[in-house]
Amino acid sequence: MKASKASIFAGSVMALVLAAGLTSCENDNINPNDYVSQGTTTQTLVWSHDTTLTSSFKVPESSSLYIMPGVTVTIASKPTEDHPIEIVALGSIYSLGTADKPVVIKSDTGKPNDWGGIICGYNCEEAVLRYTEISDAGATPTESSVSFQNKLFKTTIDGGVPAFHYCNTGGKFALINCFFHDNYNDQTYFTGGSGIIANNIFADSGNETDGGEAINVKSGCTLDIAYNVIYNACTNAFKLSDSGVESNFESKLVIYNNTAIDCGWRRTKNKKGGNVWLEKGIAPVYVNNLMVDNRYGIRQPAKDGGDIANSVLAPNYLFASTQQGVEQQAKDYSLIVWDDKNVTSAAPEDLAKLFVAFAQSDKMNINCESDNVDKGAPLPWSNTWDFHLQADAPALSGAATTVTRNFPSGLPFYGLKGAPGETAANGRYFFITAPALSPYFGAYGSK
Repeated sequence: MKASKASIFAGSVMALVLAAGLTSCENDNINPNDYVSQGTTTQTLVWSHDTTLTSSFKVPESSSLYIMPGVTVTIASKPTEDHPIEIVALGSIYSLGTADKPVVIKSDTGKPNDWGGIICGYNCEEAVLRYTEISDAGATPTESSVSFQNKLFKTTIDGGVPAFHYCNTGGKFALINCFFHDNYNDQTYFTGGSGIIANNIFADSGNETDGGEAINVKSGCTLDIAYNVIYNACTNAFKLSDSGVESNFESKLVIYNNTAIDCGWRRTKNKKGGNVWLEKGIAPVYVNNLMVDNRYGIRQPAKDGGDIANSVLAPNYLFASTQQGVEQQAKDYSLIVWDDKNVTSAAPEDLAKLFVAFAQSDKMNINCESDNVDKGAPLPWSNTWDFHLQADAPALSGAATTVTRNFPSGLPFYGLKGAPGETAANGRYFFITAPALSPYFGAYGSK
């Protein structure tokens, strides 16, 4: 971005000094003309051109990183350091793609497990990912990794990091119109914060050995989660728990009008949910969700399950196109949380009559426990699919419309004031709001 355009950002803008440990980053856009300095302590870094990272990048506290529309960030699968690359936001981070010019963050080989992910710190005040594609993440950190050195997410080295992690109970984040796919572990993991997660696609999450959730929430979170499509999450579409670092902060979750398809098939151990797994006293509002051919119905462990009495778990539509699917979401199946107000397939339904365009493998096996399509795993995600409901689909009616969202007026984000594509609500803050409930089940109604 040229200096003449810097007025789109509120406050002063100052180039970040690339501290020791970051000098090996190859950032094509870093040059003096990208910034305006007005002599304040606020530091802002703007990536306005395609950028290649050959080592981990850290946004210092009280600083902000803006990734501008159309930028591709390429992560080196063979970094110059002795651990996988991570983007660690101790300060704030804003990835500001648009529908026509998304931001893309991927590895140079396109293989899952090539890099870590975006890991936000305990003092990250704001994180916004809008129209951002994130793939190939989930690598296991080492003791020299930036996230581990800052005591974020992992306190022991026992597996990979999520593609996106947020943990500041007093902070705010939003994931809007993003595309997370082919990440090796959890797509997202939340241990604190107020957030909006809406209109995203989460596809092909995790691996058969270690599992992987699309949306994994612990205590300390107040979230509205709506209109997301979740396809082929290895373990669960939603894993919800009130365990976590914030022991005195019960999460408040309103989860509605999401579509989850073909989840839970590949988990070879600790067979959990597929649709949603409730544990450690969590009490979500979970309504209007369309759950299609997932391994199990709504489920909880035998011990330390959810707070079912204070949860709202209906109405939802649990659709199964196989007899095995029907049986594994039925009332008498082990660990099932049953609610008569949910619509649950009593016999195999015709999947071809549900969505406008979607195809399953003819070898599909809801219990395949494999990443191999030939052994029954789901097909890879296809951009040709269309998860709008057909005009006569029964899921078009019967959903709730009266549930109250956590943030009906939206969440204000200071760092978006003046940023491209945002509209001022009151001249001071810029709000992001999850859309209101719709009277159909799932993320999309009819066309």
